[in-house]
Amino acid sequence: MQSKNPVFSRSQSAGWGSQATPTPQQLQNMYDSPSYAPPAQPAYRTMTIDDVVVRGFMTLGTLVVAAAASWYLDVPLAVAIGSAIVALVLGLIASFTMSTNPALILGYAAFQGVFLGAVSSVFDSQINGIVVQAVLATAMAFAGTLAVYTLRIIRVTPKLVKYVVAAAVAALGLILVNLIAGFFVEGGLGLRDGGPLAIVFSVAMILLGCFFLLLDFDSVEQGVKQGAPEKFAWQCAFGLTLSLVWIYIEMLRLISYFTSSD
Repeated sequence: MQSKNPVFSRSQSAGWGSQATPTPQQLQNMYDSPSYAPPAQPAYRTMTIDDVVVRGFMTLGTLVVAAAASWYLDVPLAVAIGSAIVALVLGLIASFTMSTNPALILGYAAFQGVFLGAVSSVFDSQINGIVVQAVLATAMAFAGTLAVYTLRIIRVTPKLVKYVVAAAVAALGLILVNLIAGFFVEGGLGLRDGGPLAIVFSVAMILLGCFFLLLDFDSVEQGVKQGAPEKFAWQCAFGLTLSLVWIYIEMLRLISYFTSSD
């Protein structure tokens, strides 16, 4: 008998009426089967804050041990400069390729540590206790920047990232120009001669390093939220180490300016 209900009429015209009536067991199986496919689990373990902390301690630990050995062994200046060049090359590779290779990042930390140990020894031989002051100042800068980020006093936005990167490029350009000018004029542009301009420049460089720390913290947070693979923690640890080295060197310079002017 043809139904006058339009829904059933369409069903019958589509051939549904020719299908056999399902058995109770078939109905139960249809009811038990999920109506959607469960989300696929990632094929890797995602990164956590603990992963970044552990890798950060490993990277900084390698740097500190290398620096202590360099200081104790009184590494010659030529070796320290060579280590700085190697660290620069490894750092550029790790930065531009976003490498998560532990050997590359720990290698950077080791060579950078040799350079920092030699430089710190030179500064400490001229100004007793300056290294301890610079380390404490760097730790305070790190804690203060972390507090600013945690409290959302400064939010990391795409516009802020562009400003920080542009400021870093401008600062490096000024350092290069100052170095070249130093071959023709004593003190170059005055960015590193200990005068008022040098003090202002070092303060600006320290602030720039703190802004890079903000970007590093945001990178860690976003990586955890978005389920980045565990190995990305190495890149986060590298970024944090790079920013801390930047701040430490500028702290050494800044403290030396005030100490030498006393």
